[in-house]
Amino acid sequence: MLCDPSKNHRSMASLRSFTLSFLLLSFSALSFFHASFAAGTIGVNYGRVANNLPTPAEVVSLLKSQGINRVKLYDTNSDVLKALANSAIDVVVALPNELLSSVAADQSFADTWVKANISEHFPQTKIEAIAVGNEVFVDPKNTTPFLVPAMKNVYKSLVKFNLSSIKISSPIALSALQNSYPSSAGSFKTELIGPAIKPMLDFLRQSGSYLMVNAYPFFAYAANSDVISLDYALLKENPGVVDSGNGLKYHSLLEAQLDAVHSAMSAIQYNDVKLVVTETGWPSLGG
Repeated sequence: MLCDPSKNHRSMASLRSFTLSFLLLSFSALSFFHASFAAGTIGVNYGRVANNLPTPAEVVSLLKSQGINRVKLYDTNSDVLKALANSAIDVVVALPNELLSSVAADQSFADTWVKANISEHFPQTKIEAIAVGNEVFVDPKNTTPFLVPAMKNVYKSLVKFNLSSIKISSPIALSALQNSYPSSAGSFKTELIGPAIKPMLDFLRQSGSYLMVNAYPFFAYAANSDVISLDYALLKENPGVVDSGNGLKYHSLLEAQLDAVHSAMSAIQYNDVKLVVTETGWPSLGG
């Protein structure tokens, strides 16, 4: 399933203007990771904080030409959503961190946001999910207390406008984990469990949604290159790493990272909530 960029150098060149990633590889148990990976869908994160970007229409054409049928946005830009209309591309949109406090405090604010940014574009644009905030637990503006109330208010708005088929979640960074090695010992940071993790997972369970996870093997490798094999981090052939806790052998750091999240969820009895990879990737250049 991994694409060789050298085989599509010309057509993929413009994609460098926004983040390439694997998206929406959903599974409910890590023992099925390989099967789910093989059957999963690859998408891209379409970021627009750059200059000399292709137009939204050009981006949509490029996505379609490459057979990419899922895209995740970092906002609800009207021009982008209009360009994606009738494209048959599944879309994840985002409510930015700076709006969390307003959405959490005022249901009418949430209603107005959903009506303007979701109702106006759905179903012509196949909005599949809303990412409420992004990596909120590491937001320096301390928006964590607003996260779950904001998620609940957006969900109430979706129900009000007959849009409850759209999922609500929030991408977490792996820094939400207290322990990630070995994978079987994965656990969430103690200070996050009661105030944020459990309430969020409760909401995801009750609404039939999934936990969004941003996982970057490269960062773990870069910080521990003396003990982590580059091939292990890059999904290349390697002898594997045995988990001392459960005896499983991993040949991919990405798999091990996701297993650590699953173990952390299991430790607080939420292993029935599915995981979705909303960001991952490897740099093609740089130190």
